[in-house]
Amino acid sequence: MERPGPSGVTGSDASGPDPQLAVTMGFTGFEAREKEEEMNREKELRRQSEDLEPTSSGSNVARDCSKSSSRDTSSSESEASSESSDDELIGPPLPLKMAEEPVNHMEEDILGPLPPPLGEDVEEDDDDDDDDSEEEENPVQKIPDSHEITLKHGAKTVSALGLDPSGARLVTGGYDYDVKFWDFAGMDASFKAFRSLQPCECHQIKSLQYSNTGDMILVVSGSSQAKVIDRDGFEVMECIKGDQYIVDMANTKGHTAMLHTGSWHPKIKGEFMTCSNDATVRTWEVENPKKQKSVFKPRTMQGKKVIPTTCTYSRDGNLIAAACQNGSIQIWDRNLTVHPKFHYKQAHDPGTDTSCVTFSYDGNVLASRGGDDTLKLWDIRQFNKPLFSASGLPTMFPMTDCCFSPDDKLIVTGTSVQRGCGSGKLVFFERRTFQRVYEIDITDASVVRCLWHPKLNQIMVGTGNGLAKVYYDPNKSQRGAKLCVVKTQRKAKQAETLTQDYIITPHALPMFREPRQRSTRKQLEKDRLDPLKSHKPEPPVAGPGRGGRVGTHGGTLSSYIVKNIALDKTDDSNPREAILRHAKAAEDNPYWVSPAYSKTQPKTMFAQVESDDEEAKNEPEWKKRKI
Repeated sequence: MERPGPSGVTGSDASGPDPQLAVTMGFTGFEAREKEEEMNREKELRRQSEDLEPTSSGSNVARDCSKSSSRDTSSSESEASSESSDDELIGPPLPLKMAEEPVNHMEEDILGPLPPPLGEDVEEDDDDDDDDSEEEENPVQKIPDSHEITLKHGAKTVSALGLDPSGARLVTGGYDYDVKFWDFAGMDASFKAFRSLQPCECHQIKSLQYSNTGDMILVVSGSSQAKVIDRDGFEVMECIKGDQYIVDMANTKGHTAMLHTGSWHPKIKGEFMTCSNDATVRTWEVENPKKQKSVFKPRTMQGKKVIPTTCTYSRDGNLIAAACQNGSIQIWDRNLTVHPKFHYKQAHDPGTDTSCVTFSYDGNVLASRGGDDTLKLWDIRQFNKPLFSASGLPTMFPMTDCCFSPDDKLIVTGTSVQRGCGSGKLVFFERRTFQRVYEIDITDASVVRCLWHPKLNQIMVGTGNGLAKVYYDPNKSQRGAKLCVVKTQRKAKQAETLTQDYIITPHALPMFREPRQRSTRKQLEKDRLDPLKSHKPEPPVAGPGRGGRVGTHGGTLSSYIVKNIALDKTDDSNPREAILRHAKAAEDNPYWVSPAYSKTQPKTMFAQVESDDEEAKNEPEWKKRKI
């Protein structure tokens, strides 16, 4: 029987502390570490003893005895420790390599599973890199379409969109002749435009584009004169109109027919380009609105005129591309206006208006949106056939857009639908394979314009029912629509509502109010008596109709005039005799002239009147010769 010790434990554990107390105080970890150090020492001794060669049997026996004694002591110690501590590790012994390495006590305090070996870590990292590369290679993941806002432009088609280079302002134009300005930073959740104007009066807006500096906007309408306005809508310049009676369009100073579209030069400030129904593409400078800078004249293969429907600059500004009504695409060097550098005569079906041509960001690929419901991709380095072509994209507007994504991996365009026959879509094509990878249903109307801003990473869409939509992703997009969504709609101030409801004017008070007439008859009688309100017409001055009576011979005005003409009593008497009639009275009672000469010439003297014969004698000789 084992006696309980003074601490209340059995004899075998009397020397050691209470195990429950050790666990509570945290001593078991130290004991476990001490035991592991002792086991490691024994293993090192054992390995050294095995490496040494046996010198004698006695030494071997002694060594065996020492081993057995050490084993007995270690076993007894381990048994005692197993009884005293409950935290001893259970399982197979540690491998030899780990036993040889020094134990790091800091690593034992780390919770969680042990890190994998070095080789496995590298393999997992490689797998993660592969997954990341797959995600990067999938451009659909970068389309910002998780959120959208709707801007109400008007009731008619939004035919033009423009974003400044910084992405702070959006400008929209439509078939209702209006151009509206939207400021993302100053707009709240009501999404209202801060300015609306009609820069081209009664002409539909066809194209709007900010300059590369963002301080001017090119406005192209249905007229023959393009305009440039500043950021606030004030006119900067207007292109001159050419002479429509000149046959050679290169000799006119400007366009003579309706415009189609326009574009700013990407590098040179103040230079832009327009194309028109007069079969020309003209470049302009803002400083010189009185005459164009250069004229490009598209021609068919037979040398006849052909109307360009759209035009654009290349990304470096060295090339000018235009699509024409005969289905051709012609590209000129900007400095050589005579012959096109590239000419593909049947890019799209003849007679269909190609609505858009645009260059990729790397400048090597051209995308064209045709009126034949196709979207084609061209390599300008080998401009002999299209790289890819996609059909089944209906369009009913002559300004349907297509554009490249900011990373140049996707091409976007919109589709048109009849009213009540479905919804317009925004279709995404992968540039490398030209597969139709994604679609967005916009609204129950046609999608006319689309714009993917590279800095904001937001997509702007103009529709046929007067809406401008902005698609964005809070995680992938920057600023733009994210700024105005978080702002709550402003409430009307109480003072404003009071002034609108109660408008007080002095004449509305009772003391200033005019007396109200109960009967109109009495008022009319008073007006009759008033000489100003009832003004009597003036009677004739003289003649038979004096006193307001017309002459007795007829009651009409014509008869009165005839009578007065017939009875014209003009005085045909001699005026000399009429004056001499008063000569005696004037001599007896002088009044006018005689008093003035009474002192200087009291006796009147008259000049002697010569006869005609005497006058003829006294005439000079030169008058006689002339006669």
